Amino acid sequence: MPEAPLSPRHIPNIISLARILLVLPVIEAILKHDFGRAIVWFTIAGLSDGVDGFLARHYGWQSRLGSFLDPVADKLLLGSSFICLAWLGVLPVWLAVLVVLRDLVIFLGAVGSYFLTEPFDGQPSRISKLNTLSQLVLVFAILLSPGILPIPTAMVQALLILVTLTTLVSGVLYVVTWGSRFYRASNSSGD
Repeated sequence: MPEAPLSPRHIPNIISLARILLVLPVIEAILKHDFGRAIVWFTIAGLSDGVDGFLARHYGWQSRLGSFLDPVADKLLLGSSFICLAWLGVLPVWLAVLVVLRDLVIFLGAVGSYFLTEPFDGQPSRISKLNTLSQLVLVFAILLSPGILPIPTAMVQALLILVTLTTLVSGVLYVVTWGSRFYRASNSSGD
């Protein structure tokens, strides 16, 4: 029997789509220096990430579409936040470039994996999950700091270091993983 067009199992994907739509108000608020409004939208988006993941795992509502929508929503929210905060001079430009380059490497690796070797399963590694969490916490802290709740400089510096390290390590691990897949695929096709 075919599944209804909309059923409860679609809720995680709907939440991920809503999170993608929240990127625009977050960007607008950041660029207008309205960090109070930005933190509200960013918090809603961040909490929705946890909610859709919980629902998908707890009720078995995981889907192939969801395995792509969820990371895309994260990348759009975080990448655009890093770019905007770097544009305003609140975060170092090199860090925004590093975050965006890592995401670009992941995207190109996933596309290459899909077309050249095997479909990408969309499941992030533990270090990648830590990287996403540390990026979320850093952006949250930066948005809180200018007047809402000043965050100690040492804490922001520690978060900058954590984001830098997890971005580099997870990016290198993705390159190594996909590089070995491509290598195995090219060697097996040459037999």
